[in-house]
Amino acid sequence: MAGDVDPERDLTFERVVPVDVEHLWRGWTDPAVMVRWFCPAPWVTTEAEVDPTPGGIFRTVMESPEGIRQEGVGCVLVAEHPNLLVWTNALGPEFRPQEVGAPGFAFIATLEFEQLDEGARYRATVCHASAEGAQEHRELGFHEGWNAALDQLLALDVGADAIDGP
Repeated sequence: MAGDVDPERDLTFERVVPVDVEHLWRGWTDPAVMVRWFCPAPWVTTEAEVDPTPGGIFRTVMESPEGIRQEGVGCVLVAEHPNLLVWTNALGPEFRPQEVGAPGFAFIATLEFEQLDEGARYRATVCHASAEGAQEHRELGFHEGWNAALDQLLALDVGADAIDGP
């Protein structure tokens, strides 16, 4: 879905992980699960709201140990359960244009989940509006942070009866 990756403006990584695509899909689309893994520790996600339909909201609030609060609001562009979720911070819910807040650069995030015999292929591609935005995201720790957050998701039991635990 992400098409050709532009090495100047896009950041991407791919891993084969030992869970099925439903685990990944639920992790990205169920707010009760998202608050348990979405940002790398020691930051925590305190709020999440996701409507996995085109035009739906994609909103998170993250907080640092010092109490710094970072809210991000975006719009779901594509949602094909359980294999593809695309969202952007350049639009708000219902495809309304919006000013880009923190982290300060516009992007489109494409998450692709492919079922394999040994688990699932997880591919994340974040396309930025500019090379400067991609560089800023890289320097903020894109690869390290997204991989650490994915590890946190993989450690969770995301079954319907497991969302109340830590």
